Amino acid sequence: MPEALMAPPLPPCAAPPAADECAVVELRQYTLHPQQREVLIDLFDRALVETQEAQGMRVLGQFRDLDRPDMFVWLRGFASMESRRRALEGFYGGPVWAAHRNAANATMVDSDNVLLLRPAWPGAAIALPQHPRPAPGSSGAAAGVLTATVFPLRESPTPALLDFCHHRMAPLLQRSGARQVAWYCTEASANTFPRLPVREGEPVLLALALFGSAAAAQAVTDSGAWQRGVAPGLAPWLAGPPHTLRLQPTARSALHA
Repeated sequence: MPEALMAPPLPPCAAPPAADECAVVELRQYTLHPQQREVLIDLFDRALVETQEAQGMRVLGQFRDLDRPDMFVWLRGFASMESRRRALEGFYGGPVWAAHRNAANATMVDSDNVLLLRPAWPGAAIALPQHPRPAPGSSGAAAGVLTATVFPLRESPTPALLDFCHHRMAPLLQRSGARQVAWYCTEASANTFPRLPVREGEPVLLALALFGSAAAAQAVTDSGAWQRGVAPGLAPWLAGPPHTLRLQPTARSALHA
């Protein structure tokens, strides 16, 4: 091919950002066909973790929903909206997804329940353990339970709401035994990869709290401290009742206790 007609070489993919450097995060909830969750988890953990990260995104964690047996939930992060576009174009236009998409999609009823988020304030993002993931082929569950509470809001978070979260809600969760607490709110930028829809026009606040066990997470609810100390003050900002997911990390989830 003449030099003038040759396509320029593709730039190397950026390294995936550290968890606390992810300025954009997706919370993805997939409704699956009955008895298909373990099929998808096996495929995902074996073939779709490192291959996504090779495109410059960070797979933060993947989970079984403890209350909905046909739900698979996962989190992934990006350094920016532009890096999200590049990473998703690279992965979904590449050979790995082409090889596995039919098998993955066959497990799913719906994969469009996606919240596009950003850290609620500097330092609010999740951190990951420093030790490496188990090797592909690992099965079962990793330690801990992650609670993900989605608070639907009347409007985008105000400074007063974020101050309430920072100084009232976060300390209560930490005193209640949460090993990590992270806060995200809706990223209002236009979806830079429309091939994958996201929920739009729904301002939310997301609280992530990592506990050592399901019993430790349940103890927060049973204590009544949230209802007494947080719920009344939070109510004026809410557009509807909060919804909490109780999530068990898969064997290869980076985020776990």
